[in-house]
Order: sequence, then structure tokens, then C-alpha cells
Amino acid sequence: MSLGIAIVGTGMISQFHARAIGEVRGAKLVACCDRIAERADAFAEEVGCTSYSSMEKMLADPAVDAVSVATPSGAHMEPAVAAAKAGKHVIVEKPLEITLQRCDRIINECEKSGVKLSTFFPSRFHDSSVKMKRAVDEGRFGRLTLGDAYVKWFRTQEYYDSGAWRGTWKLDGGGALMNQAVHTVDLLTWLMGPVAEIQAQTATLAHKRIEVEDVATATLRFENGALGVIEASTAVYPGYLKRIELHGDQGTAVLEEEDLKVWDFTKKTRADAAILKAMQESRSTGGGAADPSAIGHHGHTAQFRDFVSAINNDRAPAIDGHEGRRSVEIVVAIYKAAKSGKTVKLPL
Repeated sequence: MSLGIAIVGTGMISQFHARAIGEVRGAKLVACCDRIAERADAFAEEVGCTSYSSMEKMLADPAVDAVSVATPSGAHMEPAVAAAKAGKHVIVEKPLEITLQRCDRIINECEKSGVKLSTFFPSRFHDSSVKMKRAVDEGRFGRLTLGDAYVKWFRTQEYYDSGAWRGTWKLDGGGALMNQAVHTVDLLTWLMGPVAEIQAQTATLAHKRIEVEDVATATLRFENGALGVIEASTAVYPGYLKRIELHGDQGTAVLEEEDLKVWDFTKKTRADAAILKAMQESRSTGGGAADPSAIGHHGHTAQFRDFVSAINNDRAPAIDGHEGRRSVEIVVAIYKAAKSGKTVKLPL
């Protein structure tokens, strides 16, 4: 029997969730919910599911086993908590929420209700990311020395004007860092390990009528002693591929979007030849660098597949609520450091 999944929120990202669910064996999109009934109806007609404008009614539908939360970032907690209380498993679009308190409320309710919780970070499932993580775990970098993340994207003023929630602290939770760069922040700390302390600066330089930053820089000290940099922006024309660089005293690897661009270690392995050959066949496009809709859904598909497997096999999802909380803590710490002008130590 297929796991029945409902999507809450029928904005742009819900299209990616729907496509991904449709490609996962053992999963079926059975319902959607949006507070604007007409929007829910249109989405349901397009993807072939039952529409609701009431969360309460949707959660009462026995066909719904799990809920995918695709509302604005600062409105994740309410539907996630309601779903957990109704005994439904929960998977939440990034970030898990915009404050640690709201993240904790989701985590605690899911644990209390005995349901699975996952946070969307599809970049972790890309083959290139997995290869980098394996190299770290195998010690191929030697002593890690530097870990850097760059998200130099571009968003037009029209992008921010297109939704009243965009660029607000209440619902976006922040700007280039919390919305666009949080995927890369998650990937960096997954690869490099926990962050110990942060210094930062943020600014709003190129956009009007937004409360949040469109440029941010931060310097990090990881718990393992390595240093790092995060740069994030939605004000870099025309927008460039996101990039992660890992360096150690025995190796370097650079990931650009989904492609490995540098793979250089003192101790070679037999698998390196195939990796180097694949590097010659670069396939990354602009991704979301200039157009937020120009992303693939294959990462979401892989994560939905893991989520369904976790439910069926009663195990923790690969990216659970605590993993989702970690990147939010780093972004919140960057904002705190930028506002105070002081070094911020983690955990907060």
C-alpha cells in the first residue's frame, strides 16, 4: 500500500514536491491544502489530488499518512505541529523554521507524537556531495584547514515584490542567508563538522522595500579548529553557481552546484580516475542563481524516497529535525554576530 502524502501550501515549491512524490515508488500524492481555496483547487486539478482549504479537514482524511509542509518559512511550525498531533508523519521544506524556538516546537511535537520528521536539504543526496562526505569521513583531506561556501545569486526587485512575505523577518526569517543560502550552509557544516564561533556582517545594498539582508559575509571557526567563510547574496548580477570549497593539508575538493570542479589528494585511489573523468563532463546549469524556479526536483525525489523508507522501516530519516535545526542555528548566529559586532559562540 502506498504512503498517502498531502502538501500544505501550493506556492512555487509545491510543484517540485508534487513531481518528486510522483516519482517515488510506494508514495502517492493524495491531498493538498491552501488557505486560498481557489489556489488549492487549481493545484489539485493540475496534479490529481483532493483539495482542502482547512488543515483540520485535510488531517481528518484517512488517506493522508504524511504531510509535506511547503508554506512560507516562518509559517512552517503551525501546520507541522498540527500534522504531528494528528499522528501524521512530517517533512518540511527548508529551513525547518526561522527561529530555534519554533524549530524546537516542531521537533518536540513530532517526538511526543511518535511520528517521523525530516527537513528538506536535497543537496545532501547529490552524488557529488556524497563523494565529498565520504572523502572527509575517510580522512583523505588530512587535517581540515578551510571550509568555504559561496552563494552569489541575483534576485530582481520584482521577485521581492511578488509576495508580501518575501524579504520580511516574520515569514522569510532573513534574506540571502536564511532563504537562498541555507542549503549551502547545511552542506558546509555537514561536511566540515559543527561550528564553534562566528563573526559576521550583513547589509541591504541593492533592493528596496525589504527588511532583510541581500549581502552577508561571515567567518567561522569549526570545532575541529578549521576556519571558514560564508558569503551569501541576492545582489550579484547576473548570479553565479553556488560553490563549496574544502581544503586540508592532504587534499582539496571544490563543488560547484552539483559538479566536482577540483579533486586533488596526496594519496590517490582507484576511484579517483572515474571521478576525474566525470569532471570533464560538467553538466550544471545556472540552477537557482538567477531564477528561483530553475531548479531540478531530483534531490527532492531522493529525499522523499528516504522519508518513505524511514517510515516503512521505522528508522530515523537521513535528515531529521535536529539536522534541520543546525543550519538555522548557524544562520541565526550570523545575524546575531552581525547585529552585535561581536563574536558569537555556538551552541546558542
